[in-house]
Amino acid sequence: MKISKKQKVNLSKLDKAKEYDLDAGVGLVKDCATAKFDETVEISVNLGVNPKYADQMVRGTVSLPHGTGQKVRVLVLAKGPKAEEAKEAGADYVGFEEYVQKLKDGWIDVDVIITTPDNMGEVGKMGRILGPRGLMPNPKTGTVTMDVVKAVNESKAGKIELRTDKYGIVHSVVGKASFEASALSENISTLVNRLMAMKPSGAKGIYFQKMVLSSTMGPGVRIDKASLGVPAV
Repeated sequence: MKISKKQKVNLSKLDKAKEYDLDAGVGLVKDCATAKFDETVEISVNLGVNPKYADQMVRGTVSLPHGTGQKVRVLVLAKGPKAEEAKEAGADYVGFEEYVQKLKDGWIDVDVIITTPDNMGEVGKMGRILGPRGLMPNPKTGTVTMDVVKAVNESKAGKIELRTDKYGIVHSVVGKASFEASALSENISTLVNRLMAMKPSGAKGIYFQKMVLSSTMGPGVRIDKASLGVPAV
């Protein structure tokens, strides 16, 4: 694959063999975010788990103190008073039968779906549609709840789901390149602390293995986990 001049310049700033402390790594990622748009900053964390086993699953949520910098489109599948509460809370889409049908027809222009426990019988039937897209409501992530106002507010404020892929890697947005370096660092520290608290009982050996930070168009920057207070074992 041909490398552009900008990519060559960015790669020249980076020592691929080095792990940077958090502040230096964040600074480097921001410096390499040279696109004409506000690049998204993402983190990939390799965990020492095998998600095929139930006691090694890592799944939960974290509220980033400075948000993600992205507009979060929220759909609330609810009826009656709960639908009205969701509308007042600022949900982008609210309803039930209409949106259930739209989802079945392939519409997925949303980032978070929230519903109430009494509707899960119907919503659960769409597991094959919503599950692979990471949109299936789940009590563990606070998206199956009677408190739809709280769920909408948290989603809009930067609450995100953390979940390992089949390789045991967690991928997550942590902000925008335009964020102050201190805000990005605080978001990352909050996310890492949450992952450490979510360590499953079945995890063996080194749990927190590798962390890479990057912007949309920039190179991956390896971060020294010790700079985040993560133990070596």
